[in-house]
Amino acid sequence: MQEKSGSLVEWVVPLAFIACAAWLTWHLPAFTLSWFPPQDPSQYDKLSALFGRIDVTPTMAGLFGGYADMVDWVALLLLPIFGYLGVRTVRRAPMEFESWKPLDRLAVFIGRLTMMLIVLLCSVMIYEVVLRYVFEAPTLWANELSLWLAGFVFLCAGLYAMQQRSHIRIFLLYDMLPRSLQRTCDCISTGLIVTFAFFLIYGGYGEAFDKFYRWETFGTAFDPPIPATLKPMVLLIMVLVAFQAVVNLVSDWNAEPVIHSAADDIDADEIERLKAAVGADDLDAPRGATQSNTPRKS
Repeated sequence: MQEKSGSLVEWVVPLAFIACAAWLTWHLPAFTLSWFPPQDPSQYDKLSALFGRIDVTPTMAGLFGGYADMVDWVALLLLPIFGYLGVRTVRRAPMEFESWKPLDRLAVFIGRLTMMLIVLLCSVMIYEVVLRYVFEAPTLWANELSLWLAGFVFLCAGLYAMQQRSHIRIFLLYDMLPRSLQRTCDCISTGLIVTFAFFLIYGGYGEAFDKFYRWETFGTAFDPPIPATLKPMVLLIMVLVAFQAVVNLVSDWNAEPVIHSAADDIDADEIERLKAAVGADDLDAPRGATQSNTPRKS
């Protein structure tokens, strides 16, 4: 029997993972300066000055002779722990796809992170609206933070959509083919995805590494490191999407052919809930009978 999804641990672990990831993302220059400091003195001074400006705990001394303090190291150690716990404890919801391999669990956990990032994104926007239009005291960071979170949501949602087989597909010709030719089409589409991911990483690695290494920021008052984080994230997500496409191909190889129709968009469970709410007799009554029973105005 499938374990029920939505338990408390499925909320706490992803939120803890997001908290550790957010702290590490903001303090990554500390680890760059400690482990791989720039050889160019001017670039080193620029990066150290940037970190001195954004450091949340400037009074804490760095450990092991570096810039990263105790909080940074704790976040670094807890991040993989929460990630492992999240992948192990995530549960498939009834409406989600039934494939459940290890990489599927990772994609679903990332999907859970994406859902919570959407909640955080909406919270930031509501906070900004209240401050701007009620108290007339807008923030300097809400707009850029919203863009930053939206970028992560967009990227991570793509991986979850791939695992759920909910990405855009055109089935007009695919459904007409025999199962053997459908497998051939699946191989071709998976090969194209893997090829695209390879050349995207091959062509974009240098730029992504350069932006990350010098910690390129957005150039605003808040000045978040959007280019330094989203560019490498694009490449990382594309690697995971390519692996997920291969996993989907293997998982669906022996699956029975599915004929798609307009009825696929109808949620039977939702219809049953509506019937229970308003009364099945009212929903099942013919339109003509309903109209005939309605008194006419003279």
